Amino acid sequence: MEPIAFVAVIGSLIILLLLIGTPLKPLRWIGQACIKLVIGALFLFFLNAAGTKIGLHVPINPATASVAGFLGVPGAVALAAIEYWIL
Repeated sequence: MEPIAFVAVIGSLIILLLLIGTPLKPLRWIGQACIKLVIGALFLFFLNAAGTKIGLHVPINPATASVAGFLGVPGAVALAAIEYWIL
């Protein structure tokens, strides 16, 4: 698929969703899950940035990002404890 066609399709879908909204709950759940996944990745990024002083590095992948995103700060701390003491 050409890049211009891809951007046009995505742009038209965004405009369509803005005009009619997303009345379906599964779409909202998927959106919220994606947002939590991104927030979890940010938690892990800042944890890795702060943990370099003590040699702590938690890999950022979908599994760890989802744990940190859905559980929040306690999930990120639990991942750090697992990485530091167990692995």
